[in-house]
Amino acid sequence: MSNDILIARPAPHVGLVRIDRPEKRNALSVPLRKELVAALQSLDDDADVRAIVLAGSDRIFAAGADLSEIVDASAIDMMLRATNRMWAAIARLTKPMVAAVRGIAFGGGLELALHADLIVAGESARLGLPEIKVGLMPGAGGTQRLLRLLGRQRTLMLLLTGDALTAPEALALGIVNRVVPDDQVDAEALALAGRIAAMPPLAVRQIREVVNAGADCPLDAALMLEHKALQLLCASEDKREGIRAFLEKRTPVFTGR
Repeated sequence: MSNDILIARPAPHVGLVRIDRPEKRNALSVPLRKELVAALQSLDDDADVRAIVLAGSDRIFAAGADLSEIVDASAIDMMLRATNRMWAAIARLTKPMVAAVRGIAFGGGLELALHADLIVAGESARLGLPEIKVGLMPGAGGTQRLLRLLGRQRTLMLLLTGDALTAPEALALGIVNRVVPDDQVDAEALALAGRIAAMPPLAVRQIREVVNAGADCPLDAALMLEHKALQLLCASEDKREGIRAFLEKRTPVFTGR
């Protein structure tokens, strides 16, 4: 793995992946995407990791696709790049992920952040999908994830103008979860990931699965998913430990079993 993707374990049960290609504005080239997927999957496969933080460099999260790779690309070239498989691999991660966004998150950079469960943004962060300005459109879930998050009118406003949002604007729309001073973004994201990592892992996993799968289901089907997941958790050791710790007024020790 190159120095463009850094992996760390900065806190108990928390893994960190950092994109560090500032000379290219953290542009998501195909080689970098492959490394990013491999890094995230390695943490997802690590039984000791319960939450992941995805961060960029000091002044930029990611500027989107590396346009130099596709300026002369044909439709067949784009198909053979198979970047949709890389994005799908990130969407399939089983561990909760917090994106720490400083600076700009444009195009694929914002789409990458939208793959996270939660987003912490710096006060000066700017987020947008400006692909229309170069004759393109989002291709990594931007049209569909924003549609489900914001609704049709707000999504089209952003996509058809290519306008960037400030961090407070993104917070008001519900795109990001928290806005903090720029120099506190990583610390806040790590603290949030640490809180989630302290929760019972099976409950975290089931909650994520039900929310993600249920979003596109009819209400009756989604409620059934919820009920079945709750029943499954009732068979876990962590459920017994959590209730006993509550009754005994002590801190629970969750094992993910």
